[in-house]
Amino acid sequence: MGAMVFEDSTNERMQLRRVGALRTRRGILETPFFMPDATRASVRGITNTALLTHGIYPMVVNTYHLMLQPTSEYLRDCGGIHEFMHWDGPLLSDSGGYQVYSLIHKNPDLGKITEEGAHFRSVLDGSKHVLTPARAIEIQFNIGTDMMVVLDDPRPPHVPRSEHEAAVERTVRWAAECKDVFERRCRKEGYGESEKPLLFAVVQGGPYVDLRQKCAKALCEIGFDGYGFGGRHIDDDGKFMDEIISATAAALPLDAPRFALGIGTPHDIVRCHDAGWDFFDCVIPTREGRHGRIFTMDSEVIAGSASLYEAGANFYVVHNIENAGFLKDFTPLEEGCDCYACTHYTRAYIHHLFRSREPLGPQMAALHNLRFYMRLMSLLRNGS
Repeated sequence: MGAMVFEDSTNERMQLRRVGALRTRRGILETPFFMPDATRASVRGITNTALLTHGIYPMVVNTYHLMLQPTSEYLRDCGGIHEFMHWDGPLLSDSGGYQVYSLIHKNPDLGKITEEGAHFRSVLDGSKHVLTPARAIEIQFNIGTDMMVVLDDPRPPHVPRSEHEAAVERTVRWAAECKDVFERRCRKEGYGESEKPLLFAVVQGGPYVDLRQKCAKALCEIGFDGYGFGGRHIDDDGKFMDEIISATAAALPLDAPRFALGIGTPHDIVRCHDAGWDFFDCVIPTREGRHGRIFTMDSEVIAGSASLYEAGANFYVVHNIENAGFLKDFTPLEEGCDCYACTHYTRAYIHHLFRSREPLGPQMAALHNLRFYMRLMSLLRNGS
């Protein structure tokens, strides 16, 4: 049995707005779902208890940051990331590639990409590192996550097509190497099918439909537990690339889970789910919360009288809690929200916390935004 099970496999629209369940070795995840980024083995400023009580179960940890500090060997020796974080829920680790390539693309003096892998210097101490496909998988096994991502070669949309063509070839070649190392490591550990982590490949190809399709076809021939959308989902003008998102999903097996990496805003998540993507991760809810930006849902969407898919970007509002208009607003951040912030504090109080630079303010705002995302996932699963 595969990792993905759908509620209604006879539904003619199964390819779009999919609802199902993803089996991991640490539990079943109802799709669609959203994973907050626990970048350095924590969701900044929020306790595990608060995360669990607000519906958080799976999370993403950042391979690049963890390999530099505290190092993957350290995590291996202390029993793995779950023991280290005291977290029992499923964890997904990225490959580290996106962060490395972003670093290099912004500052070529910090490294380079070769056929072997990514050569780069640590931003912490300047030490030299090489991230190869084999090393990326070994690091993730050391970390001990339940879902892993192969090393790929992401490129920004604006680079020449020839760069995207080369990146696709390299991505497919590295994916095959990653799978080989993954399978050998699973045999070494003596893992049965139910004990293995899930392994996801990533489709590259930039803004070119044919390259995305070529990459997807080659990755599917190798065979993975699931597939991800790699690179940016918006163009250099910030426009959502609808055609690329839809075409990439359509090029993937119906019964395979689809991971839209790094996506994103509430509206982009809805659009991606509408195109056939199953799960998402992003720093947006927590990062925006720490900067005082609060997400609230349109009341008609909550009541079910308006559709998320038809409302466009109007199904939610982003408020700046530091605005003077909240000084005497003694209502919750969002009426009807069951998060700790909304059930215990008012907008006026959280406004005061931000203006006073009290850490509780950003913590409550981030927690509310995470709960907003969990409620959004529930609406998507219920077909709103």
